[in-house]
Parts: sequence; structure tokens; C-alpha cells
Amino acid sequence: NSVWVSTDHDEIEKVAKQFGARVHRRSPEVSQDSSTSLEAIREFLHHHHEVDIVGNIQATSPCLHPSDLIKVADLIQKEGFDSVFSVVRRHQFRWSEVKKGENKTTEPQNLNPAKRYRRQDWPGELYENGSFYFAKRHLIEKGYLQGGKMAYYEMRAEHSVDIDIDIDWPIAEQRVLSFGYFGKEPLKEVKLLVCSIDGCLTNGRIYVTEDQKEMVSYDYRDIVGIDLLKKRGIQVRLISERDCSKTLSAMQLGCVAKVSATNKLQVLEDWQKDMGLSWKEVAYLGNEESDVECLKKAGMSGVPADACAVAQKAAGYICKSNGGCGAVREFAEHIFLLLEKVNAARKQ
Repeated sequence: NSVWVSTDHDEIEKVAKQFGARVHRRSPEVSQDSSTSLEAIREFLHHHHEVDIVGNIQATSPCLHPSDLIKVADLIQKEGFDSVFSVVRRHQFRWSEVKKGENKTTEPQNLNPAKRYRRQDWPGELYENGSFYFAKRHLIEKGYLQGGKMAYYEMRAEHSVDIDIDIDWPIAEQRVLSFGYFGKEPLKEVKLLVCSIDGCLTNGRIYVTEDQKEMVSYDYRDIVGIDLLKKRGIQVRLISERDCSKTLSAMQLGCVAKVSATNKLQVLEDWQKDMGLSWKEVAYLGNEESDVECLKKAGMSGVPADACAVAQKAAGYICKSNGGCGAVREFAEHIFLLLEKVNAARKQ
């Protein structure tokens, strides 16, 4: 019925509202490093008597899908459960811990070593994965997120992502790109990538020689990225606000380009219509304020790591690489991951 973000942070509140969420400003008492989710939820319920069921979604589990949450809500609202929590099936053999100095040996916890079977032939065990906890008000007010008539909801392994420490980030990022939620509309293959030249394909710097000739630098990895996109059947077109015709000629990329573009969005719309593409089939890589509307329109959008703040906010993907330093290649890899997701969906 309503979606809330609980925070004591001004910037998080601002972003939450931009995406349509309502905000509960949590008090300093429940905003400590040692504060629990339960404490924050109980405070929220104290201010919102109209709420009788809470679904606590953990920000550290970014692979949640709406279909899962709808099924969980039905378990409580239609099937009468008091609490539902997420689990994942794991195939791991457990052994008892022997602490240093203890005069004893380890013992098997969930297997018989004399009749050891292959893990893939074993049904496995259910573990909480921390993605979400749904509970009725009366349980939470008693200090529980789990209790009463309980049920678990088993999530698919590829959707079970939990970020605890720094090294979990790159794993979670790849999992989200491959298995995350991409909206209600069916996924479509990207057929056109439009890339801003200055600050994306190049680093945005212009070198001027003594005889007043301009020079720019680019990264060979980006040229490889463009070639790989073309081999996948994706057209690559370039756009720039300044007249850089000579630079493009020297680079010999073989891409359609529009220079001296005073209205990038108009150019993008013209290309999209001429090619008969939906916006879902268009990708855009930009880095400046002049790219913002294009980033918002494109089905897949990205910016280099050093793009301006408003461009970063409008983009769906922020590269780790700076402009002119591999950002185009990185964004190409991001597109390839989407294509794999589209192909997997077709097979299903």
C-alpha cells in the first residue's frame, strides 16, 4: 500500500523522494551503528497506526524481484501467515567447530562421512538470506520479526545476493546485471549505441600545437569495444556539440556521426525513428548536462566515472572507468550482459 525509506540522512531522503518513495525520518536513538532494523521498524509503527503489515526489505540484497514480494504479501494477506521470511537452498556440508586448545575432534553436522554422497544429489538445506522479513504489527510490537504462524519463501539462488563486506560488491554487481529487475516491459536487444565523443570516447581534453592544430587522445580498448559491438550487430553512432570532423576522420572508426549538435535529444530521436527502434533498443553513453535528456530517454544509459553529477543521476549505469580511459569498452560489456539476459529469457 505504501513504500517507505527509513533514514536520518538528507541526501538519502532526497533520492528516495525522487524515486517516488515516502520517507520516515528516524530518530538519533535508532540511528546508531548498533541499532537494529527491528528498532527502526517499531519506531515507524509508533508513528503510523494505519500500518498493520510491514515488509522489511534489506538494502544489502539488491536482486529482489516484484513477483517474489507480491507472492509473499499474498501469504500473509490471503493465507493467514503472521510472518514470512526469505531463504535460499544451499548444498554445504557442515562440521562442528573445534576451538584452539580444546582436546576434541570435529564431528559432522549434516552428513555421514561413511555414506558421503555428491552434493548435487543432496536436496540441501534452507538458510536465511536476509533479503526480506514480512510480519504483522502485533508481532513487531512484541519485539519479533518472526513468530506466530510462520512461513519461509525460497528464493532462487541467482537472486540471493547479500552484501556484507567490500569483496561482495563486484560479485553483487555482476549478479544484479545478469539477474536483476529491469522493469515491467519485456527485455529487448540493444540495436543502437549512441556515444558522446568528448568526455566519453575521449577524455575531454584538447591539446593545441604551436601551429594551432588540435589533438585529442583516446584509449584503444574503446576502439575494440566499438568493434565488438558492431560484430554483435549493434550500430554505433557518435555525437558531439563541437565540430570535430577532422578528429573523427583521423580515428577512422567507420561510424555515423553528428557534430556541431546543438540539440542532442533531437538528433537521438531522429536516429531512433529512422531506424524504427523502440527506446528499449537504444543505449546512450554521455557525460554532460547536455546528455541528460538522452540518458533519460534511452532504454539503457551509462556515464563514465568522471561524468558531471546531473548526468550520473540520470544514468542507469556508472562506469568505473573515466572518459577516454576504457568507459566505452566497459559500457559495451554491460550491454553484452543484458544481451545474455535477453537470450536466457527467450530460452525459458
